[in-house]
Amino acid sequence: MTSLFRRKSANLVEESVTPVTTDEAPASARPRGYTPSKKELGKVTPKRPTAGRRPGTPTTPLTKEQAREHRRAARAEAAAEFRREGGPRDRGPERLLARNVVDSRRTVGTWFFGGALIVLVGSNAAMPPIVRLISNILWGALALGVVIDSILISRKIKKLVRERFPKSDQRLGSLYLYAIMRSITFRRMRAPAPQVNIGDKI
Repeated sequence: MTSLFRRKSANLVEESVTPVTTDEAPASARPRGYTPSKKELGKVTPKRPTAGRRPGTPTTPLTKEQAREHRRAARAEAAAEFRREGGPRDRGPERLLARNVVDSRRTVGTWFFGGALIVLVGSNAAMPPIVRLISNILWGALALGVVIDSILISRKIKKLVRERFPKSDQRLGSLYLYAIMRSITFRRMRAPAPQVNIGDKI
């Protein structure tokens, strides 16, 4: 009775289990340390997202005309940026104040180079004595005007810097020279570009 019961139960278990056929090698045939692949485990490697990735740069070489135009555009853009913002020597609130002091007034220095050209022509030995005399007087007047204007600009900068930036570590002599060099430059050629109009209160 006991053996019949066991044999019948074993037959029922074998019939209820559906055989599964796989291509996998039996565990006993696998080498030690074997790691099943993601495919065997039923996992699929997700695709990498393509959103946000930089597109590849074009590899087409530029022609000589295109390269020349590219360099010209880059120089123009750099000049425009320098015109707007200036360079490292133009940074700082004290430098901005010095520029505004100069740009808010008419300076004798803006006429200095034009007057120097007239003096150069008028002082030629081929010119009549009266022309040479007038040229020399004009040259002296321009030089004196630049000196007086520079002194007035420097005094105003000194006063405003001490009032508004009492803890400033900027050297006043450097600010004076910076402002004077700007004062003898034509207004349209100043960089950074003037941010105040002539006559504005600083």
